[in-house]
Amino acid sequence: MIADMKPEDIVGDFKETTLSYFDGSSRKVLYTELETPYPDGKLIVSTTTPDGIIRHANQAFIDMSGYAVQELIGMPHSVLRHPDMPAAAFKDLWDTVGRGEKWQGYVKNLRKDGGYYWVKATVIPNVRNGQVVGYTSVRRKPSRRKIEDSIQLYSTLI
Repeated sequence: MIADMKPEDIVGDFKETTLSYFDGSSRKVLYTELETPYPDGKLIVSTTTPDGIIRHANQAFIDMSGYAVQELIGMPHSVLRHPDMPAAAFKDLWDTVGRGEKWQGYVKNLRKDGGYYWVKATVIPNVRNGQVVGYTSVRRKPSRRKIEDSIQLYSTLI
């Protein structure tokens, strides 16, 4: 279970909502309109268990998320879920990787400080002896046009 966000961690004025997750749990999230631009030339990389628990996070992931590495390791990747992201996007992701296929999409992630950042994400199942043993996710800088397209699309799915 992911703990509720704390007002003292948030930078600036924020809104509050409760997110419900596929496992039936929920979390209070606090979010702002402050975007952290994705840095040029960086890749965000993480690996997870088959059920989405973070096992590894590179420095770019740590920097962009605003969390310390020890806060990320062992947490569900959904700790980054922004309330603007439609559940349908994550259902598609899990359905696709559950079939052992690569998934790609545009994701608005929630930072620890309540801000957000956009990524172009690729999630690849890690298969050993025919079994999915986890996932590797690589995120790149998305184009502004793709972000705008995603905002338009996602607003129709929420």
